[in-house]
Amino acid sequence: MAASDGPRSVERALDLLDAVAEGAGPVSAKALARRVGCSLSTVYHLLGTLTERGHVVRTARGYALGHRVPHLHRAYGRQVRTAAAMREVLPAVRRATGAEAYFTVFRGGEISVVDSTAPPGDGADPFVVACERRAHATAHGKALLAAVPRAARTRYLDRHGLPRLTAHTITVREEFEAELARVRRTGLAVSVGEADDALSCLAVPLSVPLDGADGAGAEAQALSVSLPTRDYRDRHPRVAEVLQRAAERFAG
Repeated sequence: MAASDGPRSVERALDLLDAVAEGAGPVSAKALARRVGCSLSTVYHLLGTLTERGHVVRTARGYALGHRVPHLHRAYGRQVRTAAAMREVLPAVRRATGAEAYFTVFRGGEISVVDSTAPPGDGADPFVVACERRAHATAHGKALLAAVPRAARTRYLDRHGLPRLTAHTITVREEFEAELARVRRTGLAVSVGEADDALSCLAVPLSVPLDGADGAGAEAQALSVSLPTRDYRDRHPRVAEVLQRAAERFAG
């Protein structure tokens, strides 16, 4: 393999790992080749390496995630520091509100959902454990962007923008900054039909250190809940109270 093929092979291997992870069960090599758009021989070659390293395993019905994946998840939790504590907080919030709860982070200049109470593979869940692509229109995205230094926030918004997702999405930078100022003032972020007309969410920031006044290495964490927009008016006072109490206990 030529040296120039190296980065492309890494990209394809990661595409394969993502495709295996997205499957409802084991995925055949032929199906993986179709999904990533490369030859079957290349897929077998890359799957061989992924299998040897424990990232995937070959079963009678196809390829599935291997033993290395939970190890990486645990290691990520150690690096995020508070992820382990969230394993107790999230179910408690879920029981108290009757709504799915999420732990999200701003780290490395990106926003991600790290953990949630939704069952894995739940297609109806609006926020899967992954990089968040609609952060500006979500309560947890607002809570996180309100918490980081302006320089870090500016870099994030310059990179991702404020695309309109619904008629309620804030798409003007000045209006978005005003919204974040409100979040900092009240300690509560809300999104009512901004990412999806049928979806609303609330979030509170969690106290974490920030690195550098210029935003380099900035980190922030948030706790959030999602619920149907039709239920928001009646349920949001109770949900907000539960979230704020959980954040206070967490800080303490």
